[in-house]
Amino acid sequence: MNQYFIIKGGQPLSGDIDVYGSKNAATPIIAATLLTKESSIIDNIPLIEDVFTMIKILESLGAKITWIDKRKIKIDPSHINVDKIDQKLVKKLRSSVLLISPLCHHSRSFQLSQPGGCLIGARPIDDHIDALGEFGLRVKRSFESYEFYYEKLTPKNVVLNQFSVTATENLLMLASCLSGKTTIKIAAKEPHVLDLVSFLIKMGAKIKSLPDHIFEIEGVKNLHGVKYHKIIPDPIEAATFLIIGIVCRGKITVNNVRIDHLDLVLQKLKAFGAKFEIIPQNTKEHLFKIKTYPALQLEAVAKIQALPYPGIPTDIQSMFGVLATQANGTTMIQDPLYEGRLKYIDELIRMGANAIIADPHRALIMGPTPLYGQEINSFDLRTGACLIGASLLAKGQTKISNIYQVDRGYERIEQRLQKINANIRRVEE
Repeated sequence: MNQYFIIKGGQPLSGDIDVYGSKNAATPIIAATLLTKESSIIDNIPLIEDVFTMIKILESLGAKITWIDKRKIKIDPSHINVDKIDQKLVKKLRSSVLLISPLCHHSRSFQLSQPGGCLIGARPIDDHIDALGEFGLRVKRSFESYEFYYEKLTPKNVVLNQFSVTATENLLMLASCLSGKTTIKIAAKEPHVLDLVSFLIKMGAKIKSLPDHIFEIEGVKNLHGVKYHKIIPDPIEAATFLIIGIVCRGKITVNNVRIDHLDLVLQKLKAFGAKFEIIPQNTKEHLFKIKTYPALQLEAVAKIQALPYPGIPTDIQSMFGVLATQANGTTMIQDPLYEGRLKYIDELIRMGANAIIADPHRALIMGPTPLYGQEINSFDLRTGACLIGASLLAKGQTKISNIYQVDRGYERIEQRLQKINANIRRVEE
């Protein structure tokens, strides 16, 4: 079934929109439930394709999944069989790489297909293999799969080759179950990584977050189930909706925001001249509302660079690209992490943006320029979100194809945008 979005831009936006649970926190936490044979309960699950795929992978392994309510699940991993994993599902999901460490807990040898995900450039799992190899995990590679095996796993002091979120998460999970001390240097500390740490600590893990991007883990013999864990609200989703409100000069309220996860994003938005108000919502859970107001004039920021946390997330730089098309002056967009992250620029140019892709990691956007509706394509998850934002401000009608990519990370985004008066509909053919 082919699905696409039809969007008529220029509609004034107003109303409330809620932020749901973090996709990037949900998949590693679901994987981590396999580190014990006891059940765990996870709340605030985002109802998106990537999460459903991870759950199906666990079910193929033999885990029993019980939906307690709409966003709360109980995972019983007491009867796991690594040989029964559905490799076709593994191929669909980049986050399936997070199963390496949990499966080590169940077997000395297992096989995983090459993980799938967004086509945003080269995303090898070499960092995982190199780091886990320090512990004694070995791998045989083929064109389509990896065969992992070990005789004994031993805690080590590891220096990662780069700030890799998923490699950090794999190491945290493995080290938590190994008796002895592990130190991880050049560790990623994104909010969703720290949410995984919180979950592992509830399982009985002993993890210290130290300065200079270091984790120290004192492994324990047995982890246990978690009676309750609530996934953090998605900072990427919050920033997406916030920038849509700003770029469309709408009066919208974004609910369930952890502003401490968006420090630099909010700072850069202020530098663009965006008008918004931050209002306390739930002090116990550190949640805020952010109200947007139309700005008379947006001014270009010299450079937006995607960096590891607390920098601007690579997942949100494309939204800043859309914002830059409406700002007075020139903005450089730089993403050193993935060479495919700037492909959305070509789609913005088709819509009328004045932009130049200097190289795979840098682009210049000159604004302000009006955007016009076109037939465009969502190459990946975040491209899809930014093109929705561009289409909502564009003149005329836009058709966005390949929206499966958007569904992987945003739960029924068209229904939620309709609630703030966006003219967007899903079409099936």
